[in-house]
Amino acid sequence: MTQSSTQGGTANRQGKILEKTIIPTFEARGFDVIQYSDWSKKKDKYGTELLLKHVPYTTIYGHQGYTEFLARSERYSLNHRIECKWQQSSGSVDEKFPYLYLNCIEAMPEQNIIIITGGGGMKEGVIRWLKRVVLERRYLPDGVEEKNINIFSLEEFILWANKILQ
Repeated sequence: MTQSSTQGGTANRQGKILEKTIIPTFEARGFDVIQYSDWSKKKDKYGTELLLKHVPYTTIYGHQGYTEFLARSERYSLNHRIECKWQQSSGSVDEKFPYLYLNCIEAMPEQNIIIITGGGGMKEGVIRWLKRVVLERRYLPDGVEEKNINIFSLEEFILWANKILQ
């Protein structure tokens, strides 16, 4: 069985479609889409309206993690980390949400974080749980600055983008 024909390979391909859907939302508003690693080496080379891809952070376990995007904009006053989670059939994404949430509040340096979910294959209650812990600000450690975490479906994300990126 090749990587591309495994269940994990299929899930990865489907998840990439969600990620690729985010990019035109920012490109249509004048954002340049750049790999974080390229930008971090020569920040002066790039403008102020950026959608950085494959953005690193140090996880709660102390190793390197990545999120799909970091939207940075002077025009819109953005510095939003964006994580995409797609689950079209049963799988392990459900179990990753508590880890993702703890990384959002403890490890990701940005104050504003967007989690975009889709696929309709997550277990019942997963997104409801995630939205509840965000709303209740659960597990937020003492001394952590304000965190604004938004949980969006793809449709909700586009609505947010249409409102914020005018």
